[in-house]
Amino acid sequence: MSYNGGPMTEAMYYVLLTLMRPNHGYQLMQSITEVSKGRLTMGPGTLYGVLSRMQKDGLIALTKDDGRRKIYEITKEGEHALRIEYARLKSLIFDSSILEEGNDD
Repeated sequence: MSYNGGPMTEAMYYVLLTLMRPNHGYQLMQSITEVSKGRLTMGPGTLYGVLSRMQKDGLIALTKDDGRRKIYEITKEGEHALRIEYARLKSLIFDSSILEEGNDD
């Protein structure tokens, strides 16, 4: 299933977010955990599946492969998709303000 511009999976969003700074797989897993404040931990199987799919979709690019580590970075298309998804998520939060009405907790 290739990315069609619709809502992203949480894994896709965090991979793109952490690839705003080029990185390799193991460090990406750590960065995702750090950026999500421990809420999301991604194992190698999930990560490399997402990386492969996103590379095919042109959202990320392999910039270095020394045989030991593969360094990935976000592409312009990937950053554009990430910013669209960020705006969509912000709209969801804004639209949900009704949940805050009358909530005196």
